[in-house]
Amino acid sequence: MPRFPPHPERRPALVTGASSGIGAATAVALAAAGHPVVLGARRVDRCDEVAGRIRANGGEAIVIGVDLSDADSVSAFCAEAISRMDGIEVLVSNAGDVQPMSADADPLDFLQQTTINLLAPQRLVHHLMGPMVQRQRGDVIFVTSEVALSPRPHMAGYVAAKAALESLAHAMRMELEGTGVRVGIVRPGPAATEQGSTWDLERATVALQAWERFGLVRHAGTMLPAHVASAVVAMVSVPRGSQFAVLEVQPEAPINSIKSPMGGHQ
Repeated sequence: MPRFPPHPERRPALVTGASSGIGAATAVALAAAGHPVVLGARRVDRCDEVAGRIRANGGEAIVIGVDLSDADSVSAFCAEAISRMDGIEVLVSNAGDVQPMSADADPLDFLQQTTINLLAPQRLVHHLMGPMVQRQRGDVIFVTSEVALSPRPHMAGYVAAKAALESLAHAMRMELEGTGVRVGIVRPGPAATEQGSTWDLERATVALQAWERFGLVRHAGTMLPAHVASAVVAMVSVPRGSQFAVLEVQPEAPINSIKSPMGGHQ
């Protein structure tokens, strides 16, 4: 039988998009599970608040500012993270941005979406993967979206980037097979985060009507960021010798919102 050394007691984790939503919840959840955490985002003040909560609960956290649309910023961010929290064991590439756009959008706007949602995660891997392979252990988690499998109209750049990110993750898993480094996808459905909060009412209405027309809105339920964070913690906590390749997390429908298949209402 193959043998795998257990995870070390100290497993530093780096989380991007940690200033709010799923990223902040993931940082808190990982810290509660015993991981020292590096919180990265542009909004350093918001990250400081999250890190303060972690420390108040006995956890370990540091904050490093990063602009994921800037290659030099990503490079400096990774170098500082390695310097201040040596031995990054877990990378949670969570940061993302979704803007309303159709397939014929301005190419520069489309490029910005793919830069944040696809190129930035690859840049993180470029800087952080090598030491994991050398140690023969590590976890890389990509937080994607259900739109990677069920595309939604009026989100062209985001949809294309998330679909490509999942393909990248699957290819990486094959490339890293036998190295001790695991690659996983956490694929959330609708969640109550700040994404989409900057959309103007007119464009949001057009998008929502299109989603309903194509049957992409099932019910009114949405998840809390902590629900998605629990999937990330589960993925990195599974004992060595196995891995969760994909965890899709969907909101539970509110009680009484759907008819029972046996008749009546639940």
